[in-house]
Amino acid sequence: MRPIDPALTFLLLLLIGIVAGLIFERTIRPGWFTRELANERRGMITCGLIGIAGSFIGYHLTLLLNLFRTSALTPFVGAMLFAVLVLYLWRVMR
Repeated sequence: MRPIDPALTFLLLLLIGIVAGLIFERTIRPGWFTRELANERRGMITCGLIGIAGSFIGYHLTLLLNLFRTSALTPFVGAMLFAVLVLYLWRVMR
């Protein structure tokens, strides 16, 4: 199994985090009226940044714990799952 280029890994993790954040922000958010009542000002940029942080943490945890080491793509699956988990936890904590 060939190692993946670090620059490509970095770009893929950025892309995974941004896409997860944007999808999360578009699909799982309170309605317009609820946002106006609660005066919430969460933006797409914040969701993207939290998704990026989650993807980096998930990727490195997957490598550190040696989970799912069957192919080169499985750490990226861990990055996707952890990005969604971090976004969900962030949403619950708010």
